[in-house]
Amino acid sequence: MFAFSTNISYALNADQQDELAHFKKDFHFPQKDGKDVIYFCGNSLGLQPRHTAAAIEVELESWRKHAVGGYFGGTNPWLWYHQYCAPTLAKMMGCKEEEVTVMNALTVNLHLLMLSFYKPTASRYKIMMEAGAFPSDQYAVETLVKHFGLNPHDAIIEIAPRAGEKLLRTEDILQSIQEHGNSLAMTLFGGINYYTGQLFDMAAITKAAHSVGAIAGFDLAHVAGNVPMQLHHMDIDFAVWCSYKYLN
Repeated sequence: MFAFSTNISYALNADQQDELAHFKKDFHFPQKDGKDVIYFCGNSLGLQPRHTAAAIEVELESWRKHAVGGYFGGTNPWLWYHQYCAPTLAKMMGCKEEEVTVMNALTVNLHLLMLSFYKPTASRYKIMMEAGAFPSDQYAVETLVKHFGLNPHDAIIEIAPRAGEKLLRTEDILQSIQEHGNSLAMTLFGGINYYTGQLFDMAAITKAAHSVGAIAGFDLAHVAGNVPMQLHHMDIDFAVWCSYKYLN
């Protein structure tokens, strides 16, 4: 552990100790008053890597030379593009290569996975999530239950921190899972809450969900590239993440 401080000397020392600092030279930074800007907008659009133009030119060359044949020939046949990133992502997230693929956008993938795993019945149909989850997750879950003709106010259980507290206690999440066990079909938590930064105990939540017969899913948009993961060993049923938070 280390003592965090907001003074400038601490920040300068942290910069000197940053093992990833050398990657800064690999990106183009916008300039202001002749200096690189300090960039905090990666969640909207990441900085352009210096090799991007050359990488795009490789694909343009395949297009020029092969046209539709570029799907099967050229330097990087396009038909299998989704396989190229799988080994790196699998290693980073602690899952098998056959358990991960690259496709679509985060919320699209969340919709597809929830539709695949969520099988509501007359008695088991509720979805549990943290209150104050990322807005698009809330919209996706509401859309899902409406798709099945359910009332979101009845079908969605939102777990909030105790009065006067800002973070969810793991024991409260686990207790709520047990309390709603007979009617719970699925849990969907963010691995890290986007607003508070709370890292949830995903292994414990998954184990508790499975113990009552529910599916355990996670939105790991704020986890990928941020904290180490071992998804396969956690026995999580499904997870989604994106590249425009900590991976850009």
